[in-house]
Amino acid sequence: MFVGTLTFDLLLGDVHSLKEKRSLVRPIVAELQRKYGVSAAEVGNQQLHRRAEIGCAVVSGDAGHIGEILDSCERLVAGRPEVELLSVRRRFHGDDD
Repeated sequence: MFVGTLTFDLLLGDVHSLKEKRSLVRPIVAELQRKYGVSAAEVGNQQLHRRAEIGCAVVSGDAGHIGEILDSCERLVAGRPEVELLSVRRRFHGDDD
C-alpha cells in the first residue's frame, strides 16, 4: 500500500473576508475530490482571508498511479486563475515507512 499527499500553499486574489475566501476554496476542494477521487480539505490558514492551505491524499497499491494523480491535482490547482500557487509539498509513504 502506498499513500501520497500534497499540500498547497495559496495566495488568494482580491478577497476581503473569510466568506469570500470560502467561496474560492470550496470549489477547488470539491473539484479535486470529484475529478480525481482524492481526499481533500482546507487544512491551514483558516483565519487568514488572503491565504489558504489545501491538503489532498490518495491511497493506492501502485506507486506510479499515485504519482499520476498527484501530478494531475497539482496541474488543476496551478491552473486556477483566481489563486496564486506559492508552494507545493509532496510526500510519499510506502510499506517500509
